[in-house]
Amino acid sequence: MEPTIAEVDIRAPDRTTPGSDGERPRKKIQSVERALLMLEYLAKTGGPARLRDISQFLGINVSTCHHLLSTLMDHGFVDQAAGRGYLLGSKMAQLAGCEADQFDLSDIALGELRALNEATGETVHLAVRQGRELATVIVLDSHHAVRVFSDGGAKSDAFHATATGKAILAWLPETMIDRLLPPSTLKRFTDKTITSKAALIEDLRQVRRHGYAIDNEEFQPAVICIGAAIRDNTGAVRGSFSCSLPTIRAEQKRLDEIKRQVKATAEIISKKLGHQSDDDGQPHETPA
Repeated sequence: MEPTIAEVDIRAPDRTTPGSDGERPRKKIQSVERALLMLEYLAKTGGPARLRDISQFLGINVSTCHHLLSTLMDHGFVDQAAGRGYLLGSKMAQLAGCEADQFDLSDIALGELRALNEATGETVHLAVRQGRELATVIVLDSHHAVRVFSDGGAKSDAFHATATGKAILAWLPETMIDRLLPPSTLKRFTDKTITSKAALIEDLRQVRRHGYAIDNEEFQPAVICIGAAIRDNTGAVRGSFSCSLPTIRAEQKRLDEIKRQVKATAEIISKKLGHQSDDDGQPHETPA
């Protein structure tokens, strides 16, 4: 059951109460205080919270609340759960010095990613969204002499040109996609990169339909990647992974088998996070 305000034990502090020593109250920045209270509220709800509930808790109008949330989302402190509300983003885990989002995801996914790496013999990447950047947090190298090489820990703005990036974008509301991508022509990395927003939206529709994303030499020449999203019990995307191989080994029969293995791996990892595979196969309009 979605938590309501009454079920969340947080109280906005009295902004006029003097300190314990009776000194005059310190001057506070209202927008900062509201943002902090918002983060605390999201932490206490234990799941996605609706915009209306957050605004009611803070005692502000929906428009102001949405602007605050948008700012926090741009910096990775808040994320969107498809159709269900707002929840804490991965940046909170970084600042807390814990291993909640990307690091816990690494722990949960690593065994299955190693199995995929062994089964295919190809390079496997795990990626997460950090604000407006796509960060690679795990790289498992190919067993072949001719292989795809990449750096673990690397960050990029290539959501639209990579299998991991498109796998994440496919399950985000279009409003969030607009925040992550430039309003004009998309950056070109190769002559096969999708540079039209309309063409990208259609490509993402195919990702949702088939359950996997393809980077067909769109980020790096002579490299094909097949990726899929990792989703949790709320439907939110917690990260994505891909299997990358050089075009010299990318005959259709092999690609079809890797697609099957990637989809199966995504289902197993997502199930560990509580995701139900029999959803509607569509991103939800209401941001989260």
